[in-house]
Amino acid sequence: MEVRVQAGDSSAAGQRPGASIWRQATERFPPADRILSTILTRQAARYGDRTLFVSGETRWSYAETAGIAAASAGRLMRAGIRAGDRVALMCSNRPEFLEVYLGCAWMGAVSVPINTALRGIQLSHILRNSGPRLLVIETPFVPALETLESDVAPPDLIWTIGEGAAPASVPIAPLPPLGEGLPSAQVRPGDTVAILYTSGTTGPSKGVCCPQAQLFWWGVYSARALGIVEGDVLFTTLPLFHTNALNAFYQAVLNGCTYVLEPKFSASGFWTAARQHKATVGYLLGAMAVMLLGQKPSEDDTTHCLRVALGGGVPGQFHGPFLARFGVPLLDGYGSTETNFVFAGSIPSDRPGTMGRLAEGMEACIVDPDDAVLPDGVAGELLLRAREPFAFATGYFGMPEKTVEAWKNLWFHSGDRVVRDADGHFRFIDRMKDSIRRRGENVSSWEVEQVLLRHPAIDACAVYPLPSELGEDEVAAAVRLKPGHALDPVDVVRHCEGQMAYFAVPRFVRLITEMPLTENGKIKKVALREAGRTADTWDREAAGYKLRR
Repeated sequence: MEVRVQAGDSSAAGQRPGASIWRQATERFPPADRILSTILTRQAARYGDRTLFVSGETRWSYAETAGIAAASAGRLMRAGIRAGDRVALMCSNRPEFLEVYLGCAWMGAVSVPINTALRGIQLSHILRNSGPRLLVIETPFVPALETLESDVAPPDLIWTIGEGAAPASVPIAPLPPLGEGLPSAQVRPGDTVAILYTSGTTGPSKGVCCPQAQLFWWGVYSARALGIVEGDVLFTTLPLFHTNALNAFYQAVLNGCTYVLEPKFSASGFWTAARQHKATVGYLLGAMAVMLLGQKPSEDDTTHCLRVALGGGVPGQFHGPFLARFGVPLLDGYGSTETNFVFAGSIPSDRPGTMGRLAEGMEACIVDPDDAVLPDGVAGELLLRAREPFAFATGYFGMPEKTVEAWKNLWFHSGDRVVRDADGHFRFIDRMKDSIRRRGENVSSWEVEQVLLRHPAIDACAVYPLPSELGEDEVAAAVRLKPGHALDPVDVVRHCEGQMAYFAVPRFVRLITEMPLTENGKIKKVALREAGRTADTWDREAAGYKLRR
């Protein structure tokens, strides 16, 4: 394979307010120390009583957080959990989530955060693939276990978080109280700290093995891109079971900041909460910024302390209005669960809506289907790799063939079609892989199709993205019925409810008599995408149909 390395613009990176973050982090934490237990211990000694974590009425200092991690590890160890065991977490944004995650990282166990919306085939696959020894689940989500496929059983050990009764058919116990702490275990930077599931393409979701050092580098690269400085208040409403909110905690602990975790995003309440916490850095993805712009203008729109907000995936046409109205520049960027904060724009963006420039410490190339490098201006697949050890994921859990496929020729194949301009800017064109991005969530078209094909009236189907009014994707399904069967579009939606995450349920349904096919007889999804919203496309939102959650 011919390789041309396209390095980041170090001069541009050096002008960032957070450029010194790289030097400070690498000096304070040499390679062997890029593990969470060492980071917490060292920063606890440095910052002591300074507030690190705020969630509702809960506040932890740096010193208290290290103690909580040690005590959480002790609780896990007393329950029989050992280094390398998987601990599944199905919990909303609350302190107990972080407690369990920190305890696992401290003792060398592996956290498996699960999207709280998952049901049926998706939840079954994660439990089947990861094989957790323990499931820690918030009580309102316990009924999701009733949707598991017949060949999947929850682990024997289940702890619940929060109030409320759980089904008697599920053997559970409340989350035990914290007790005596444990000394940190002998953990290495390449050891897996979390398995995060990301949307599959031609198969089920893949469990991304994230090593300890990858989260360290997420904290470094993201903080550098955002220009974070000591004392900043990092404010997120994103879910902890995704990379973004999780790595924001590392940004805080590495840089002497305060991490504020809200339960969930609220367009009407975002600025009120930001003002309450005196937040200086915010985290917005895709449609969230558009939703904020959709709120009624207020004289309080600029009465806040927010200096900058992550704006990855926010369409370029919304950057200017957002800055003009709220006084907050949005940072362009690109990263994935498998990689890191690979690209970042300037603040404010000099080319809104693009990926920005390649970060120093990363390598990228744009290639054709044979992995041959393409010239500037020509779109192809984006390939990535990191210069620092364990800055990227190490593979997919229990899927060696998918790992080899993704890391072919020692580059990570992103599955995204991208173009590099002559001046070093990278632009996202579209997805080469068969996945859909909706409201910050990746949707596997394959998983949705498997549910659809279980309906006795459906003969064939294709799930594909259609554009949303908010600048992201909406899930569309083309369905061909078996001879002699009748079905209304709303019946397709009702069949999906409860068998998958609510955000994966198709918004658009198109009943067709013939599927467009390729020369090889495969369904030609590109033809369905290009056709867009046809006259026979049913829209559940236009029809006023409300999904059950």
